[in-house]
Amino acid sequence: MNAAAAKPAHWLKWPVTLLTAAACLYLVFSIYASGEWLGAAGALVVSTLGFVVYLSNVAFAYRYLFPGLAAMAVFVLFPLLSTTQIGFTNYSSAHLLSLDRVKAYLLEQAFADEDGLMDYTLHADGNNFRLALTARTEGVPPAQYLSPELTLAKSGTAPKVSMRVRDAASLPLSAPLSLAELLTHRDALRQLQLEMPDGRILHYTGLRDFGPLARVWTDNGDGTLTLAETKSVYRANPDTGFFETADGVRAQPGFKVGVGFANYTRMATDPEFRGPFLSIFIWTVMFSGLTLLFTLAVGMPLAVLLNWEALRFRGLYRTLLFLPYAVPAFISILVFKGLFNQNFGEINTILSALFNVKPAWFADPLLAKVMILIVNTWLGYPYVMVLCSGLIKSIPSDLYEASAIAGASPLTNFFKITAPLIVKPLTPLLITIFAFNFNNFVVISLLTDGRPDFLNTKLPAGTTDILVSYTYRIAFQDSGQNFGLAAAVSTLIFLMVALMSIANMRLARLNAESK
Repeated sequence: MNAAAAKPAHWLKWPVTLLTAAACLYLVFSIYASGEWLGAAGALVVSTLGFVVYLSNVAFAYRYLFPGLAAMAVFVLFPLLSTTQIGFTNYSSAHLLSLDRVKAYLLEQAFADEDGLMDYTLHADGNNFRLALTARTEGVPPAQYLSPELTLAKSGTAPKVSMRVRDAASLPLSAPLSLAELLTHRDALRQLQLEMPDGRILHYTGLRDFGPLARVWTDNGDGTLTLAETKSVYRANPDTGFFETADGVRAQPGFKVGVGFANYTRMATDPEFRGPFLSIFIWTVMFSGLTLLFTLAVGMPLAVLLNWEALRFRGLYRTLLFLPYAVPAFISILVFKGLFNQNFGEINTILSALFNVKPAWFADPLLAKVMILIVNTWLGYPYVMVLCSGLIKSIPSDLYEASAIAGASPLTNFFKITAPLIVKPLTPLLITIFAFNFNNFVVISLLTDGRPDFLNTKLPAGTTDILVSYTYRIAFQDSGQNFGLAAAVSTLIFLMVALMSIANMRLARLNAESK
């Protein structure tokens, strides 16, 4: 019975395999046709490895690991490689397309030839329509032309329509459609190409006219383009990513080219970029380090206090102190943003009543950084408190009993027993907290959005920006959408976090070996 059931499955194996292979090849070619050669190569490698793993016994042990490894390659490794590759290009809002696509875009540009415009009217003819053209000729009776019956489709490409000289007596027409009715057929009219008796091709150029289109650019066949209006010749410049004339006049848009290490060199050599970048880098390290220090200074003593057995209502205190971590961070940040409001916030109201001061939390760079550290400490201390509470629970109670017999104070217990025993297992976790805050985009974006900004900078940068929020501004906000430069900064951030991760694993290994 089992052999009979397995036989159909055996016959289905290869047809299913072939269909899957065909689908994978189609996906690879589709990605490659869209211009993403890196994505196509990745898809080809992953699909090929999948067939090797599941169709041969050589890699049998990897059949259970392959889905996870493939997901890591697609969602981690591929974005990383793609970002790194973009960092070596001039990819930006001014250089979005490839050279071929920019060239095709320029050659498609056209404008209506005013001298050849003709008025038109659209007439119903049963279920179809007829198009009537009238030439704009002054001083003589205008020539009129009529189309055959037309079926106006809203989509698709219509063939050329041959127009003929109209004999009004032979074919009376119905009343022309109104402007509102013409608007319903505008998309279909835009697809029409009207071939006149003299060979001219007319296109839709407005709500009331058809006319010939004159090309803005002409292809010279040697890779250069000529601007019809000025007869200037434009040549693709691989150094700047623009079609340019000999005297440097550029045609928009530009095209994407490789720039090598130019983006990385700019970080180190461009004074107008290096100044804000170094300030932001120093603040990022300070922000991560001070947040770690403050959350540890608040969370660890609270953990020690909550592990004191003589403390009444410990469960209630633990629940209340954990609430900042349970509430979604973005809600807490927006609440604090209102509390720190200079004119209407409760914090300034209290300070004004007590000390007659109203600090400009969002306008002063130093106060803005202090505010960010206060909010981030509030958001982060519960996590440190929970970590320390768990580690304190693992300390043998007889150590504290012996310390009590010796008459040691609570501070002695903390510095001689608690801190030395939890510092080793806590260190890798503290590095993780530091790395998390190194990329803590949410608190910066929602609280200050990086502001107040530096003055007189080439790229807008904020005094409270950290590297990740600065990269976001470079890529997506008010810095010209410079994706190449943002990718280079992102790669640098990745390397820093990777070094922290390596240090974390190294410390974890040392802790394991010391036990």
